[in-house]
Amino acid sequence: MINKYPLWKYLLILVVVAMGVVYALPNLYPDDPAVQLTPQRGSVQVSERHLSQVTRALDKAGIEYFGEEIENNNGIIRFKHDEDQLKAKTLIQGTLGQDFVVALNLAPTTPQWLMDLGAGPMKLGLDLRGGVHFLMEVDMKEALAQRNEVYISEMKTLLRSERLRYRRITRDEGVISIRFTNDEYLDKAKSLLRKEFVDFVQTERSEGDDLFLDLTLSEQAARDIEDYAVKQNLTTLRNRVNELGVSEPLVQRQGRNRIVIELPGVQDTAAAKRILGATANLEFRLEASSDAGVLDTEEYPFRDNEARRATLERDIIITGNSVSNAQSAFDENGRPQVNIDLDTQGGKLMNRATRNNIRRRMAVLFVEHKVKTHIVEAEGERIEKRVPFVEKHIISLATIQSALGNSFRITGLDSPSESSELALLLRAGSLAAPIYFVEERTIGPSLGKENIELGVTSVQIGMAMVVIFMLAFYRVFGLIANVALTANLVLLAALMSLMSATLTLPGIAGIVLTLGMAVDANVLIFSRIKEEMQNGASPQMAIHAGFERAFVTIFDANLTTLLVAVILFAVGTGPVKGFAVTLSLGIITSMFTAIMVTRALVNIVYGGRQVKKLSI
Repeated sequence: MINKYPLWKYLLILVVVAMGVVYALPNLYPDDPAVQLTPQRGSVQVSERHLSQVTRALDKAGIEYFGEEIENNNGIIRFKHDEDQLKAKTLIQGTLGQDFVVALNLAPTTPQWLMDLGAGPMKLGLDLRGGVHFLMEVDMKEALAQRNEVYISEMKTLLRSERLRYRRITRDEGVISIRFTNDEYLDKAKSLLRKEFVDFVQTERSEGDDLFLDLTLSEQAARDIEDYAVKQNLTTLRNRVNELGVSEPLVQRQGRNRIVIELPGVQDTAAAKRILGATANLEFRLEASSDAGVLDTEEYPFRDNEARRATLERDIIITGNSVSNAQSAFDENGRPQVNIDLDTQGGKLMNRATRNNIRRRMAVLFVEHKVKTHIVEAEGERIEKRVPFVEKHIISLATIQSALGNSFRITGLDSPSESSELALLLRAGSLAAPIYFVEERTIGPSLGKENIELGVTSVQIGMAMVVIFMLAFYRVFGLIANVALTANLVLLAALMSLMSATLTLPGIAGIVLTLGMAVDANVLIFSRIKEEMQNGASPQMAIHAGFERAFVTIFDANLTTLLVAVILFAVGTGPVKGFAVTLSLGIITSMFTAIMVTRALVNIVYGGRQVKKLSI
C-alpha cells in the first residue's frame, strides 16, 4: 500500500523527535551568573564559614545574590544580573585573600533529571554573553634570539669539552660569531660544529690576526623555531586561560604569528591582560666566584633594592620551563613563598649543580620581557613603535645547604598576590617568545543580552513569516510543513546542545537561514505533487511521486550546501565557524524533517484511504 510507513519507521521518527525535545529542553533553563571559590591548595577545604564570610560582605555592600552552595570543594554563589556578578568578584577576592581563586562562572539551572541524561543548554559565544577579545602577536625576532642564546651556551660547553680554545662568542642579529687565534682550532671547531649543529650554515672570515667562524640558521630551521614558538605560546595561553576559570574560551592561531583569544563573561580586562601577556620566567644561576672571568659573569640588581647588586655566572642551571607544579604558600615567618616541583630532567640538573656547590650561593633570577611604546612621525603620520626590552632582577640569593632535588621553595617575594601570580605563571608554563597585544575589544554583558534578544526576535519573525506563507499557499500541507519546521528547530537546538557547540550571533543567522532552507524542500515536494495532479495522477499517486521524484533534487541541493558549510568551518575563524556549525547541523536536521517527518505526517492524514481531493 502506497503512502504508508511500516510501524517501526513511525516509532523511529517518534523516538528521534522525543529525544530532540528532551535534549533541547535545557535551553529553557539559562545558566545563572555565578562566582566560584576554589582553594589555592588541595589541603584547604571550602566550608560554611567561608560562605558566611562572603555573604556577610555581599550583604554589607548591597549586592543581591542567592543560592550559595558547596560542590566538590568549590563554593558557588549565584547572582541575578551580570553586573552584580562582576562587582561581587572583586569584593569576594578582597574578603577571602589569596588563599582562594575567585573566578567568574555560570551555574546551571537545568533540572537534575535532565542533567542525569547528559542534557545541557547551548554555550553562548562572546557576542552573546559579553567578554573580551584579544589579538596578540608573537615576537618572532626575539624567539630566534632566545634560541640562539641557547645554542651559544651549548657551543661553549662543546668547545670547552673538546679543549678547543677560542677568544669569544658573540651574537649580532641572527649571526653567531666565534673568534679564534689560529687555523688549527678554527678547522677543528668547524668540523665539530658542523656535525653537532646541522641546522647552521658556516662561513669564514678574518679581521687582522683574528679568524672568525660565522654560523647562521638555515631558513627552514628558522621557520621551525618560529612555528614552535607560536605553538608553545598557544599551549601556554590555553593553560593560563584555564587557570582564569573562564567558561568556553577561544584560543586559536591566526596567520603566521598571531593568536586570537576570546574570553566570554570576562569584564576585568586589566587582570586578563596581566595574566595572558605576562612573559615572566625564572632562571637559576650560581653566584660567580671571585676569580671568575668578566666574560663568564653578569651583574644584576635585586628586585626589592635596585642599589644592591650581585654577580652571577652566565651559565643557567635551569629555567622556569622545568617547573611541573607551583603553589603559593607562606613560610614559618608568615612571608609569601612559592613551593616548586621540577620535572625529571630539571630535578637531575638541579641536583647535579647543587651537590657539587654546597656552601655556595644560588640566585633565583626573575626575567620579564616588556615593551616600550613610542610615537614616531614618519611621512607626516604618527606611528606607534614598540621597542621590546628585558628586565632581570634577583628575587632570592641563598646559600646551598645540601643537594636539592625535584622540590624546593622560592622566598623573597613582596606580597601574597605576587606569589600567587608567579605560581600561576609557572604552573601554566612560560611563553616561548614575547607576545604583544595588537587589538583589544570589550563587549559588555548588556550588549550581549541585547544581541540575544534581537537574535531571538529575528528567529521568531522569520518563523512567523514562513508559517503564514505555508498556511496561505499550501493549506493542510502547509500546516504539516509547519509542524515539521518546529521539529526541525527543536532537533537543531538538541544537536547543538549535545555537541556543546557555541552559539554566536552569526550562528543565529545560520538558524534563520536553515528555517528558509527547510521550507524550501517542502515547497519543492508540494509543487511536484501539484504538478502530478495536473498531469492526471490520482491524489495517492501524486503524493507518492511528489516525494519520490523531489528527493534527488533536494538531496543534491543540500549536499552542495553542506560541502560549502564544511569548508567554511575548516578554513574560517570565530564568527565564520559559528555560522558554519549551525548551517551544517541545520542542513542535516532539515533533510530529516522535510522528508521523513513531513512524509510521515502526510501518510497519517491521507495514507491508506480513498481521497478525491488534496488540500494543497
